[in-house]
Amino acid sequence: MNPIALLQAAPAAPSMKDGLLQMVPFLLIFVVFYFVLLAPMRKQQKKTKEMLAQLKKGDRVMTSGGIYGTVAQVEDQIVWVKLADTLKVKMAKSAITGVVADTEGGKDQGSAA
Repeated sequence: MNPIALLQAAPAAPSMKDGLLQMVPFLLIFVVFYFVLLAPMRKQQKKTKEMLAQLKKGDRVMTSGGIYGTVAQVEDQIVWVKLADTLKVKMAKSAITGVVADTEGGKDQGSAA
């Protein structure tokens, strides 16, 4: 076979436009990933950080273990949570998952019978 004929039959080199078009689906996946997962996660983290910054003595809180208590003292990264009249527990601020209304945690406390 003639070498000149082989060179003439070789496919054309891909253009820059074709390379960019092949990257579009991957870029779309990253954009969707950001708006579906990362943006809501950042919003929730910001909300939690603000809640922990505003934590004060007397707030009714729920811990990550599902225990309800009242904040007795707030330090830098530590919170003392009062679980009973004579029981205070020292825990990390990050263990507090939310501030709850008094009625939310107190509904079922007296109905242990």
